[in-house]
Amino acid sequence: MQYSIGELAHRTGLTVKAVRFYSDRGLVPPSGRNAAGQRRYDDAALARLDVIRVLRDLGIDLATIRRVIEGETTVAEVAAEHAAAVEAQIGVLRRRRAVLDAVASRGRHPEERSLVHQRALLSEVERQCLVGDFLADALGDRPELAGIARTLTPELPEDPTPEQAEAWVELAALMRDTEFRANLRRLADGHEGGLRRDLAAEVREVVTPAVVAAIVPKSPEAKAIVDGLGRDPGELREWLGVVNDPRRERYVELLGVINGWAAPESLAPAFDWLAEAMAA
Repeated sequence: MQYSIGELAHRTGLTVKAVRFYSDRGLVPPSGRNAAGQRRYDDAALARLDVIRVLRDLGIDLATIRRVIEGETTVAEVAAEHAAAVEAQIGVLRRRRAVLDAVASRGRHPEERSLVHQRALLSEVERQCLVGDFLADALGDRPELAGIARTLTPELPEDPTPEQAEAWVELAALMRDTEFRANLRRLADGHEGGLRRDLAAEVREVVTPAVVAAIVPKSPEAKAIVDGLGRDPGELREWLGVVNDPRRERYVELLGVINGWAAPESLAPAFDWLAEAMAA
């Protein structure tokens, strides 16, 4: 059976303009022409248009549709590929909605909107770039610090809770803080990771019990504890000035919320106690 462009449009629910467009692109070639030179189409063209209409309704691009029409791939394969892509987009939209909700709950001040808007609309790629840039700037390209970099990497879930979205908004601001980045870089440069962890462990094991026991920082007992660390006073003061940054502890807290980790033990009281004891 032969059809005109108008008849194809009527049978497929497409417009005449759309049918002519697909024909001009070679997706639905005419089977011939009538005596007046008008294009005519057969049942194969009608079937092609049905496939094109369904795939276009699903958001499939013309290049992919052409591959299906020409037999280079199947509708099932294309559907599977695009289902995965749609699922990924859904995840992005869920994260974006959660972050936007968190932004909305933070207030309506114009100066705040201008800051949080750019944080809220970060795509997955942009988030990865922000995190990668932050870690590279703070830790440098050091293989020995790769483990630390992993422990400092936020992984915002596909469907974050309001708390996780709120934590991400605040964490993004911290990662953009150039002073905070420089502070972490000094910590990495001055102590090469291993010494920093060893000293932090000593503070946890030796100083934290002193805080719990309410030992006065200016007492002889406190002096004995500081001396027992066996560290150069100048080095210890410099290390405390860097490590006892409230932003560092806040970053770790927010990271725990985003990644679903247990709340970390705060060493701030021990750092404060040690700084006061050394000042004495």
